[in-house]
Amino acid sequence: MHYIVIAPLLTAPPINQLLATGGVLALLALGLNLIFGVIDVTWICYAELVMIGMYGMYYLVQVYGVPYWAAAPLAILLVAALGAALHAIVIAPLLTAPPINQLLATGGVLFILQSFATVAFGIDFRNLGIRLPVLVFGEMHFSYARLLSFAAALIGMVTVYLFMTRTFTGTAIRAIAQDRQIMSLMGVDTRRIYLVTSALGGALAGLAACLLVLQYDVHPFVGLSFGPITFLICVLGGLGNFVGGFIAAFVFAEIISLGGLFSDLEWGYVLAFAFFIVMMFIRPAGLLARRS
Repeated sequence: MHYIVIAPLLTAPPINQLLATGGVLALLALGLNLIFGVIDVTWICYAELVMIGMYGMYYLVQVYGVPYWAAAPLAILLVAALGAALHAIVIAPLLTAPPINQLLATGGVLFILQSFATVAFGIDFRNLGIRLPVLVFGEMHFSYARLLSFAAALIGMVTVYLFMTRTFTGTAIRAIAQDRQIMSLMGVDTRRIYLVTSALGGALAGLAACLLVLQYDVHPFVGLSFGPITFLICVLGGLGNFVGGFIAAFVFAEIISLGGLFSDLEWGYVLAFAFFIVMMFIRPAGLLARRS
């Protein structure tokens, strides 16, 4: 089971795990929803971009001795460039292809990145070795790493919100998400907007990688630990719905943390998947969807 990489969260109080897991999952869901809402293509390989970013952080900090605060922007730029390259090389030629072709193509990229990481880096578990202090508040202990993850994720989401609402490019992204055909007729360069959106989604994956590497070991299959749950969050929140994805991320984080508190962590994931199945019968279009 690859879920073992998040075992250290078992010793944390539910609120501690909720902040760490919910914030990062919300960040991942935001990036994936942004890409789907604009380009209308679900990147099955999105979690593997995070894995590449985590390896980038490991080598920058541990091998080349770059300080964490300086390595983080470099890793974010790396994954942003990877996201843009993925769109230009794989996604753009398939925009008019059937959805199954798009899913198979991004699924193929998933296995390519996993195989590349296995050959290039091996299957050993690696970590930064950074140990941050613990904040004690009464009888509760909060890890600075988890508080930092939540704060950075929140800042990242607010920054994206401001970019989407206060800039011309962000407005164009939202307009294309609503009606891409009309925007093309109005002279908007949709190809450039698609590329910018893919780079922004990659940058969010890079930021998530910088936060995850503080708490989890990195290995070629680390994406399996949070990739599937990220897709469930996007579906439960409503594909393309940013607010719904944010709420769904913390709902899943709470279920997982409570399952890990009262039983094994795997049972937390079992409860999360069971909750998702039930909700698909009740709210098939997402948590915030209006009932017909």
